[in-house]
Amino acid sequence: MKITSFFTKAFHSFPSCSKLVLLCALSGGGVVSYSELQSDTEPPSIDPYEPKKKKMVVLGTGWAGISFLKDLDASLYDVQVVSPRNYFAFTPLLPSVTCGTVEARSIVEPVRNIIKKRKGEIKFWEAECLKIDYANKKVLCRSNIDNNLVGSGEFSLDYDFLVVAIGAQVNTFNTPGVTENCHFLKEVEDAQKIRMSVIDCFEKAVLPSLSEEERRTNLHFIVVGGGPTGVEFAAELHDYVQEDLVKLYPSVKDMVKITVIQSGDHILNTFDERISSFAEQKFGRDGIEVQTGCRVVNVSDKEITVKVKSTGEFCSVPHGLVVWSTGIATRPVVRDFMEQIGQAKRHVLATDEWLRVKGCKSVYAIGDCSSINQRKIMDDISAIFEAADKDNSGTLTVEEFEDVMDDIILTYPQVELYIKSQHLLDLTVLWKDSQGNDRKEIDIEGLKLALCQVDSQMKSLPATAQVASQQGAYLARCFNRMDQCAEHPEGPQRFGGSGHHKFRPFRYKHFGQFAPLGGEQAAAELPGDWVSMGQSTQWLWYSVYASKQVSWRTRVLVISDWTRRFIFGRDSSRI
Repeated sequence: MKITSFFTKAFHSFPSCSKLVLLCALSGGGVVSYSELQSDTEPPSIDPYEPKKKKMVVLGTGWAGISFLKDLDASLYDVQVVSPRNYFAFTPLLPSVTCGTVEARSIVEPVRNIIKKRKGEIKFWEAECLKIDYANKKVLCRSNIDNNLVGSGEFSLDYDFLVVAIGAQVNTFNTPGVTENCHFLKEVEDAQKIRMSVIDCFEKAVLPSLSEEERRTNLHFIVVGGGPTGVEFAAELHDYVQEDLVKLYPSVKDMVKITVIQSGDHILNTFDERISSFAEQKFGRDGIEVQTGCRVVNVSDKEITVKVKSTGEFCSVPHGLVVWSTGIATRPVVRDFMEQIGQAKRHVLATDEWLRVKGCKSVYAIGDCSSINQRKIMDDISAIFEAADKDNSGTLTVEEFEDVMDDIILTYPQVELYIKSQHLLDLTVLWKDSQGNDRKEIDIEGLKLALCQVDSQMKSLPATAQVASQQGAYLARCFNRMDQCAEHPEGPQRFGGSGHHKFRPFRYKHFGQFAPLGGEQAAAELPGDWVSMGQSTQWLWYSVYASKQVSWRTRVLVISDWTRRFIFGRDSSRI
């Protein structure tokens, strides 16, 4: 009784202790006792005058959306996430999934696993956004679970801030037959379908009732698009066939053919030309046929029709499987939203340098569904001159211009690119006259002449995972510091207005890009115009892609898949 009295007093002294499991070992047996005591302390009252958290809706859980959620301080907002899939996929490894080099489950991480580790509460709804109602600040959604479950699957969400990170869909360029007869490589489900179809092609080809021509047709794999995804898939497929499938299907090992069709003059045309040349030469050695300067005009279930640009001729080629990887297009829900806000003529959502949708104060867009509409410096040259000319003399001294030069470089990223391309120390070098002499002052016409070539360095950002990830992290930092920066702006000076911008504009930093080419060889384009090719680059690719996984679970799974493939080869089961 004394022991019971002691613990009772302890609970009353420390009301936060509400549960106790006491395990007592007595002579002859064990006793388990469970005690639950309710605290006498009343729950804290809710202050009716405390401001409510603003509602934030995030659409999408791709690279941009997940990067945003991982860095966002969710305790500051009422955050709700809508996505038709309840996982994040490491899409750069999708070509590896198509051939069993990596398992699909190894590159996905459930969204709920990610958001539960964040500060604050984040609500997730597995549903598809059907419409963005900008006028009423609502998003209309519908669950994509079509099982025989009770309840309505449609709902709407109000928002104060909307972050659109829906991504993009495959661009078919309205080519007849593509949707019906081609495989895409955009989602995990696409990679799994391709994996099964490749095995189907081989199983069908070895049937005794087929002729040799039919076998060759079934084993002709065509990849449309010579970008990084198409090239990596072709390389993965070649390794899969040569290292694993020819051992299982020896009777048809000489009938397999892989063709890459590219409308441009070279494959990997976004890379350094040395990499493009190296990739074409390696594909030639491996027996992968590369057809450049060709445009697909029709795809049927048995053949693909191609137009040769140089001659204008049309030719039809029989196929067993076609993978379409030719770029991206805007999703219908984004297209409808663009029509509401007057951007119907654009291909993607236009945002400013702070990733806010043009003309929409509370809507932000990140990732493949958007593009930054960077302002030209010549459009603002008068405002820049007026801001720099503090004494209203009509001319600028070097000192006056240097006072705003940092703000100019921050606001217009093309300025920094121009300085680097021309190997200049700073923009004041451009003040020299035609004879190369220094000038003490310059008028507005002289300023226009000095900066007239800067806008030639304007570049749109590529639709890559690297860009989307950096945009998500940047936007999260902005929302985390929203109140702080409202009082103490950290951005550059407003040209044509007063004060400073709240935040520094988004600035993309390129960390390089890889192109695996099969046979344990890869090419890499790294910062500083460094180009690396060969087997050592493949091992660099392994290390970078392993380190970039979203969790330790997926990191371990991917590394174990690579190890399993080295030891046992790829799995050819049709599952």
